[in-house]
Amino acid sequence: MLIDTHAHYDDGRFNEDRHEIIERVHREGVSYILNPSSSLSSVAETISLSQKYGYVYSAVGIHPHSISEANENTMAVIKNFASNSKVAAIGEIGLDYYYDNSPREVQKYWFAKQVSLAGELKLPVIIHDRDAHEDVLNIIKKEQAYKTGGVFHAFSGSVEMARELVELGFYISVGGVVTFKNAKKIIDVVKYIPEDRLLLETDAPYLTPEPKRGKRNDSGNLIYILEKAAAIKGVEAEELAKITSENAIRLFGFGGE
Repeated sequence: MLIDTHAHYDDGRFNEDRHEIIERVHREGVSYILNPSSSLSSVAETISLSQKYGYVYSAVGIHPHSISEANENTMAVIKNFASNSKVAAIGEIGLDYYYDNSPREVQKYWFAKQVSLAGELKLPVIIHDRDAHEDVLNIIKKEQAYKTGGVFHAFSGSVEMARELVELGFYISVGGVVTFKNAKKIIDVVKYIPEDRLLLETDAPYLTPEPKRGKRNDSGNLIYILEKAAAIKGVEAEELAKITSENAIRLFGFGGE
């Protein structure tokens, strides 16, 4: 069993062959896919995909790149969508100080609001954190996100940050970056992360792993991420696939609806 805990099949890059790819990767061994929304406009497509395929789940939330579109009514809309039985988390939410597509104070305000909503709904969070480690940590502690738990997707922090997150009960997810030739920090993180706190993802269509780097990513490439992570951990790939799948099911409740 393999589970892709983060892919964006609502993305426009899949407009020509979205359904063919989703069906193919499932035939090839990807048991479940979690598809988080990134903007309010993508929520409906995300929900639709999860309704069409029993093995696709959705997460609803607004990415920091799009958060300037949010208002108080937006939270009510997300809350309504989150009542769907195929919604497994609130996400992708967080802070991005690398691109700064939205003002930082706006990002922080709505990140806190969405974390609070997750707590109200008793759903885990899927967190995007880029160059904003301190503020992200402060907000998840203040809003007590550890009560419902969640995952830091495409983790880019240090071993020290990973240790603090694990102590708070969060999962750490790794994707294609772990296979890159110049990867070092994420390899050290993977060495550290307890196996029962590790998740795998593709972030398709982004962050395509070696040896497919430069091409559009999809969940079929999860095998390369698994094999690299297993090599770093010094375990068999089949064993790590089992452990990370159990972790994903424990966090998101796949197959339990």
